[in-house]
Amino acid sequence: MKSVPQLISPILDKAFRLAKRLDPYYRDTFDDLFKQPLVDFTQWSINLGRNNDKLNLAEERLLEDEKELTDAIISRMNQFLKKHYQDKQKTAERAGNTKTYGLVKASFEVLPDLAEDLRVGLFKEPRSYPAYIRFGGPGPLATPDIENNGILSIGVKLMGVPGEKLLDDEQQTVDFTGISCPTFTTPNIRENLKLQQNTYRDTGIWYFINPFDSHLRDAAMQGLFARSYANPLEQRYYSCVPYLFGEGRAIQYAISPVSSHRSNVPKQPSDDYLREAMVDTLSSQAVLFDFMVQFQTDPHRMPIENASVQWPEKLSPLIKLARIEIPAQNFNSPEQLAFARNLTYNPWHTLAEHRPLGNQNRARRHIYKETSKYRQKINAEPHIEPTGEEF
Repeated sequence: MKSVPQLISPILDKAFRLAKRLDPYYRDTFDDLFKQPLVDFTQWSINLGRNNDKLNLAEERLLEDEKELTDAIISRMNQFLKKHYQDKQKTAERAGNTKTYGLVKASFEVLPDLAEDLRVGLFKEPRSYPAYIRFGGPGPLATPDIENNGILSIGVKLMGVPGEKLLDDEQQTVDFTGISCPTFTTPNIRENLKLQQNTYRDTGIWYFINPFDSHLRDAAMQGLFARSYANPLEQRYYSCVPYLFGEGRAIQYAISPVSSHRSNVPKQPSDDYLREAMVDTLSSQAVLFDFMVQFQTDPHRMPIENASVQWPEKLSPLIKLARIEIPAQNFNSPEQLAFARNLTYNPWHTLAEHRPLGNQNRARRHIYKETSKYRQKINAEPHIEPTGEEF
């Protein structure tokens, strides 16, 4: 006999997918009128219920059962991969940020004339690095683009970066990851484990609406930024979680398109219309993004250990440190899509000066590494540290 979550979740999921198909007809107007006030109200509500941990700037606080929670998340996510791919003899995709819209070549140029206090680690001197950028969908499964949950993802892998890295499976790379919402799906890894348990049972939506343990405010934040996007190359992406920036300073970062142009969702979108939009754009023009950082100035309003809280820009504006250029190119080959599965994006592929902070990031070090190893084992595909010279 099915449980209440198993009965309710498919109905709500179908309703949500229908709403996503209607989204292009009203969403621009809704966002113009209501999005920011609703974001402000949701964040006010989240902050209202938070205790002040009384931490210093860039200070972390480990959870007592952090290792056990991390191990449980890894186990559950790998069980998900086994259930949906290995047992069905299918090619395994990522358990999160699942669908690859495109893997493109790019360059990451550290800007000249940065202020002295910004010349830290990767940004110490102006130079350009080759990069592979993966644009992806939310997951946990690859679905028609118009029916996904509307949160896009980005993974930026820089190559040829000198210096000792925090993760030893790659020697010359630095990775940045982000999504199109400024807050993460879960505030911490204790709640993330609950989400993964529901995801495995195909009741992911129950995590948010469970009347005995609801996460409606987090659902509201995700919902306000989840929409039917027209082109992944036209969206801003947020780190959602903090990173060290030298000694005693913490940042979050954003990757924002330079152009303000916004396309329209096709009236009859194909299952892969987001990839097609990228193909069309990059067939004739380059695309530019700004890489910007936001410094933590208030340890409570801009927390390290709670990823549900948006760092207010009025407390700390974004500062541009680098420019990303994606040149015109043809990336839509099956071989290049397959190559994306050989790549492992992990925020711990970085220098000590940019060490990831917070429980979500500490867990990611192991979650991303172990689930990537398991996925590549299912596919009998090697983990490749790229150089940028691949063809």
